[in-house]
Amino acid sequence: MSRAIRSEADPVTTMALPLPAWPENAPAAVSLTFDLDAEAASIGTALDAGQRPRRLSRLSAGTFGVTRGLPRVLEVLDAFDVRATFYVPGVTVQLHPGAITALAAAGHELAHHGYAHRRTDRIDRRTQREELVRGIEAHESVVGRPRGYRAPGWELTAETFGLLAELGFEWDSSMMGDDRPYMASAGGARMLELPVHWALDDWPYLGFDGEAGQLVDPRVPLRVWRDEFAVALEESRHVTYTMHPEVIGRGHRISLLRDLLASLREQKAAFLTHGDLAAISRQAL
Repeated sequence: MSRAIRSEADPVTTMALPLPAWPENAPAAVSLTFDLDAEAASIGTALDAGQRPRRLSRLSAGTFGVTRGLPRVLEVLDAFDVRATFYVPGVTVQLHPGAITALAAAGHELAHHGYAHRRTDRIDRRTQREELVRGIEAHESVVGRPRGYRAPGWELTAETFGLLAELGFEWDSSMMGDDRPYMASAGGARMLELPVHWALDDWPYLGFDGEAGQLVDPRVPLRVWRDEFAVALEESRHVTYTMHPEVIGRGHRISLLRDLLASLREQKAAFLTHGDLAAISRQAL
């Protein structure tokens, strides 16, 4: 592959970091992260298509994530004494400020997930910056400035990456270049990356929006997530799990979260927020 073609096809460079020692000599570590999209996901999808968000049934499924799914998630986290990181769009903060302040009061971490949950690869640089700034302002008006970022749909552009550095974000959690925290460089910026993967997200297994997605037995992702942690134990590394309260918070699915946490507790996993993980990972720089 010529240098010019490679420059276009592979704009991200990565630098591995040494694995840290986990708190209390734990054999491996995990982070529970939740994308509290609520109505914002439907709004962003409509805006990306140049439409008004007018699908009330789909919007109501997002509302469920806050009104019913989130309380169930919080009850399980509290029972296992686990602090999680919630990636929250600015629109969600504005529509549900009481739920957001309650999350912070319970000791959970709040991070940035766009403003209207718009895919960065579908909007220009000016609009990307506006999404970031409006999301920051929404968070600041309720719970304070967010330190970390996760792109809607896990899609970043090199422009977004540069903007994250410009606006002072401390980490990103959108890419998949490793299964350990690493340093990524793109768009003239360098950022600590806390990687994710679709197999460790509830949406590909259980998400359905009326047109696309699938609905499988919740024991399928549970088996995959347990298997992933078994390998993490062998490698003494970290795993980030991603869930959505409107998905995992359904009555027949909340046992997936409960059973996962019971298994992780039994195997002596260290539970870290992404802020905790970022601080530990930076010690290797």
